[in-house]
Amino acid sequence: MATRMILRRTIQKRTVLLPPSISSSTSRNGSTLVVAEHENGVIKPPSLSALLAATSLPPPPHKDDSSSVSLLLAGSGPSLHQAASHAAESYPSYISQVLVADSDAFKKPLAEPWAKLVHLVHQRGGYSHIIAASNSFGKNLMPRAAALLNVSPVTDVTGISDSRTFVRPIYAGNALCTVRYTGSSPCILTIRSTSFPVSQKSVDSKSDKASISQVDLSTFDEDLDKSRYISQTSREDEGPDLGNARIVITGGRALKSAENFKLIENLAKKLGAAVGATRAAVDAGFVANDLQVGQTGKIVAPELYMAFGVSGAIQHLAGMRDSKVIVAVNNDADAPIFQVADYGLVGDLFEPQQLPQTLLLL
Repeated sequence: MATRMILRRTIQKRTVLLPPSISSSTSRNGSTLVVAEHENGVIKPPSLSALLAATSLPPPPHKDDSSSVSLLLAGSGPSLHQAASHAAESYPSYISQVLVADSDAFKKPLAEPWAKLVHLVHQRGGYSHIIAASNSFGKNLMPRAAALLNVSPVTDVTGISDSRTFVRPIYAGNALCTVRYTGSSPCILTIRSTSFPVSQKSVDSKSDKASISQVDLSTFDEDLDKSRYISQTSREDEGPDLGNARIVITGGRALKSAENFKLIENLAKKLGAAVGATRAAVDAGFVANDLQVGQTGKIVAPELYMAFGVSGAIQHLAGMRDSKVIVAVNNDADAPIFQVADYGLVGDLFEPQQLPQTLLLL
């Protein structure tokens, strides 16, 4: 089959401005609480993006108002305190204090105790904003915390215009909506980590370190009746994390089988890339569902995104359209994936020279 090259990229965006309501209740205190995850003694990258978003908030308009960022860490054991020390030493220019909630109740990411913790910490701190990453942890926790605080959360924020005005995607990422929050404090946000990338060299050079404070849990009421942690399973994979990888290689349903999907995995190993998949490939059982990229999967924005046998459904494009360079291989020249691709290769993936030609294209 003859192979044709396609070079084009078209991204259609629409901005919608929602009018504010007449009444608005705001806090003059510019303090922000970032709810963070940690693992192996360090802050997880999505939470670092949430911290970067917190520092993007403009300072209070009045000189006498306070402006600070507090980082909330919870869990138990040495890893928790190691993560707190690492955060306090590495990011003192961004963090005013690190709040540590040491209890077995927070050892597992159950939304109920974590939401009560956020509610408790806010009652004592009176924060103007509470921010978390828009990942499975944040999506599970923040709406429940917002309900306890009787406010409406602003989710999937991709841009911050001012302290009460934010940009978020709608219609599977095909339009951007500018939203003005007019409710009472706190303003609860979940942010897309891909929109607030953290530099690999973001460690602070400031000599001082942020203070570390223990959260008083003497009045914390642990309720274990509503949910119970059973177990957690994860894929054993030596490759980079899909959500933070510099290169992502994704396969679609056109790969036809789990055996053929190994072609993608082998290519990913050679390039040091993470492996992704479309929902159709996941539903077909080719790979595990934690590799799904898209609106109902993971949102990625790598430096290089390669899509093999991916048609480009609107739900999938919503999860990868912010990638810096997109390379697509598909035998359908009219596939929607080519509308967002920087480089396109039209041809059969299973032709003997198809993958070598793709590597040569790179």
